[in-house]
Amino acid sequence: MANPAWQVRFLAALAVAVLAVPLAAGAQPPARTPRIGVLAPDSRAAATAGIEGFRASLRELGYVEGRTIAVEFRWADGQEERLPGLAAELVALKVDVIVTAFEPAIRAARKATTTIPIVMAASLDAVRLGLVDSFARPGGNVTGLSVASEILGKQFDLLRELIPSLSRVVILVRHNPEAAARRAQAKTRAQELLGLTLDLVEVREPADFARAFATASASRPDAMIVAPEPLFFVHRDQIVDLARTARLPVIYPVRDFVEGGGLVSFSPSVVEMFRRSAYFVDRILKGAQPADLPVEQPTKFDLVINLKTAKALNLTIPRTVLIQADKVIR
Repeated sequence: MANPAWQVRFLAALAVAVLAVPLAAGAQPPARTPRIGVLAPDSRAAATAGIEGFRASLRELGYVEGRTIAVEFRWADGQEERLPGLAAELVALKVDVIVTAFEPAIRAARKATTTIPIVMAASLDAVRLGLVDSFARPGGNVTGLSVASEILGKQFDLLRELIPSLSRVVILVRHNPEAAARRAQAKTRAQELLGLTLDLVEVREPADFARAFATASASRPDAMIVAPEPLFFVHRDQIVDLARTARLPVIYPVRDFVEGGGLVSFSPSVVEMFRRSAYFVDRILKGAQPADLPVEQPTKFDLVINLKTAKALNLTIPRTVLIQADKVIR
């Protein structure tokens, strides 16, 4: 005859074992939501189009912001000195990937972490600047999109079509002591190749813009090229106004300047580059390593022309240029 006490102990142990399964399952922590850190060197207003393109691309890839993914933004508002601190904040938050753009911000992110993957949404000649080892094998924790340095040559070609007598060009750049030697070499080489006289005018802060345009005008240039600097994106209206006052033909780094009254812009599509950066984020969140993701070059370029501004400058835009334009403002 079975021992009643033994039966009771067996049934009790069985009940505990059965109950333990849902209890243990219920005790599991919820799946962690991946976090993307966006280190933006410019302002929220200046970066709206690119950021919205990035977010739209994430949605197309199946992510729902606030539910299946979290995005942490840090805005430097064109103030490079803020970038290291903002990058450190994102690292402290233990984000899974950092998305950023342009050399100062990319360098700040690289100095802040060697382990968190960094995606370049936009950069200029990342190999020459030492941001990656090569396009095919970027190495380290950085990958993304980069524009080849030939873009500047194409801007010079465009200026020659607009101004056949072109002989002197001034380039507006952000002051950068670390880049002084590199810029001097590039200037000398460009002058030799293009047969033009080039002048670099540097600014440190917005208060320098008026002085920079006065200096540029004093050398009586035929045209100006504005470099793709986050500080310039933030203060694009001021730059366009100064160019209008100086009656200086200017090629700008992105279309926003031209839509705000500038003459012409020729550049990779910032929106498309930011959209494509979401692809890199997706691959990394699914386990890919940055070193194994080749750096891509943009495939879509924007040529935007403002005919109202051309008329004010007594400048005739050749039909050969107009038919190439992605947008003509009349």
